[in-house]
Amino acid sequence: MAEGKQTDTNTLLFTQLVMTFQAAALQNMGKIPNHLTGQTEINIEMAKNSIDILGMLEEKTNGNLSEDESKMLAQSLSQLRMLYVEQINESGSGDSQDKNK
Repeated sequence: MAEGKQTDTNTLLFTQLVMTFQAAALQNMGKIPNHLTGQTEINIEMAKNSIDILGMLEEKTNGNLSEDESKMLAQSLSQLRMLYVEQINESGSGDSQDKNK
C-alpha cells in the first residue's frame, strides 16, 4: 500500500515538474504574462532551454513512465515545439529578446 502511495506522489511530482518547465517556456515565448510583473516578455533563448530540458527528460525517462505520463510529456513537448517555431518565424530570428507588450 505504501508503494502505491509513493507512485501516486511521484506521478504528481512528475506532472508538476513538466508543468513548471512548460509554464516557463510559455512565459518566455510571451504566451502568458510573467506572474511576478504581469508583463508579457519574450526571451526565446530561455524558452528553448525549457523545451530542451523537457526533451532531455523525455529521452532519459523513456520506458520508465506510465502511459499517461509519457503522453502528457509528449503532448507538452509537441505543443511547445510548435509554438517555438511560430515564435521564431514571427520574430525573424533566434536571438534573445525582451519585449514588453
